[in-house]
Amino acid sequence: MPGTAKLEPRLRRFADETALIGALATEIVASVEDAQRAGRPASLLVSGGRSPAALFDKLSATEIDWSRIWVGLADERWVDPRSSDSNERLLREHLLRGSAAEANFVGLKNDAATPAAGAAASWQSIKPLPRPFDYVVLGMGTDGHTASLFPKSPGLAKALDGRQAPACVAMIAPVEPNARLSLNLSALLNARHVALLLIGSDKWNTYDQARKAGPVEQMPVRALLRQQQVPVTVYWAP
Repeated sequence: MPGTAKLEPRLRRFADETALIGALATEIVASVEDAQRAGRPASLLVSGGRSPAALFDKLSATEIDWSRIWVGLADERWVDPRSSDSNERLLREHLLRGSAAEANFVGLKNDAATPAAGAAASWQSIKPLPRPFDYVVLGMGTDGHTASLFPKSPGLAKALDGRQAPACVAMIAPVEPNARLSLNLSALLNARHVALLLIGSDKWNTYDQARKAGPVEQMPVRALLRQQQVPVTVYWAP
């Protein structure tokens, strides 16, 4: 529409990780409580990795009605959920405890031998999460991947195509465990708000590069930063 303002990512900088985690947790809780005041169940979609663990710890200590909150994963490593590499295990150890143990959690891993074989069933399992997701928390690797949408992974172009139906897709990571499952871009953007959580100077340098011109397949996070559907807030601390 002529004259419509472009939707740009909002950048929030913090002095340290503690301040960032506190602010992001507060915003997530406010979003969840807005949903509950509106009389609907809330949904929170998160990625794994090292950076979100402190956020999960903070949220797990928050006294809200977790029984009316659905929690799901944006991506998963195709390993046993008891494995130390599993995003599901990370959530169970850092988020789904204390009051937050009452949350309705839906994992992505199933008994299929490969992510490609299990992708359709994984999508069916996550469908109960209320959508649009109230809040999606994503990270970013120094190679520019987000969720498990990795550069050079077979099927990446289709996974980043916003015209595709929301789905789970098989991806290949450049590091072990290589077999990954991810929500595609259409599924990740079926949200009211998205946060990109970045800690450290390396992540800032990658983010700075991702903001420049270049193909999204080279740095998949560009697809998230350039889309015009959902507000994205970038949370960064050194």
